[in-house]
Amino acid sequence: MTYVGDANKEDAGGCFFCRAWQEKGRERQHLLVARTDLCLIMLNRFPYASAHLMLAPARHVGDVEEATLDEGRELWRLAAVAKKVLRNTVRPQGFNIGINQGRSAGAGVLDHLHVHVVPRWTGDVNFMPVLADLKVIPQALEETWELLTPYFADWL
Repeated sequence: MTYVGDANKEDAGGCFFCRAWQEKGRERQHLLVARTDLCLIMLNRFPYASAHLMLAPARHVGDVEEATLDEGRELWRLAAVAKKVLRNTVRPQGFNIGINQGRSAGAGVLDHLHVHVVPRWTGDVNFMPVLADLKVIPQALEETWELLTPYFADWL
């Protein structure tokens, strides 16, 4: 419930990607698993599946058309690294990797470009979203952060 209750606080504090980038030493609180010179990788607080990652440029840019070539290259390089880390840690059977631009396309964050890397397993969508508009994630976010962070440190 703390996790759900904090959702509105995130909105009130400005861009959570920018805060995660700027507040060094608070990586665990922000679920930031890795950073490079241009981008960051963090766990999604409202995941579609366990270990759902988001990759974003450090610079506050809202649209793929506004990203520099270097930022775009780094995002896709990190998508490959993220896939490798997830494949070797949580062992999914597949992945969804993509960008949602605009509310009608499913974007929850409109003003900071980000890429989703979502590990998937056969049968991972159960009856809970249908009955209660609720997702069941079998591992706490903090435990997932502890699992993934050392791998990114080794592979970046």
